[in-house]
Amino acid sequence: MATLVVVDDHPIWREAIARDLTEAGHEVLASFGEGRAALRAIRELRPDVAILDLQLPDLSGTEVIQGLGEDCPTAALVLSASGESAHVLEAVKAGARGYLVKSASAAELAEAVARVAAGDAVFTPGLAGLVLGEFRRLASAGSAERHPKLSDRETEVLRLVAKGLSYKEIAERLVLSPRTVQNHVQHLLSKLQLHNRSQLVRFAIKEGIDGD
Repeated sequence: MATLVVVDDHPIWREAIARDLTEAGHEVLASFGEGRAALRAIRELRPDVAILDLQLPDLSGTEVIQGLGEDCPTAALVLSASGESAHVLEAVKAGARGYLVKSASAAELAEAVARVAAGDAVFTPGLAGLVLGEFRRLASAGSAERHPKLSDRETEVLRLVAKGLSYKEIAERLVLSPRTVQNHVQHLLSKLQLHNRSQLVRFAIKEGIDGD
């Protein structure tokens, strides 16, 4: 059983959801047709799950989710008429743990509530792949943004530093002067915003640059 707050601006639909979930064994603490009132109540009541429509007369469902903050233990489950990718991704990025379209059956909704309350992420079939693909793309883009692209020479110097070679040994391996190698290392430290060789080694290992 999970404790719930239901937020939807259609009274009949809102009452139907509350009734179905109560019959399924969950406890509906309150229901609301507006976002601001719902947000205040969720912060006060701290239910396990807040079921939110996206289209509300004041705040949107996404804005309610954003307003909960990281200190609120309530998991947000969006229940919307829209299955458009932009709406799904916006809600998930705001912090929603689940997203169902309103064509879901009462049994599917009840199960989703239980799973979301237990910490799972639940999506209408077909939407999970969309969300996963988008977050993989964002993770890849974020990695590229965090770490400036290294030249082939910089990558080779970094790989040898990670192997523990001295400036002299690296210079001999790459047919460079030790001073040139030192300059490369200093440039790497500056470019990657690191402070010493130990941090360079950890970076290389993390990025998989320490191999042969």
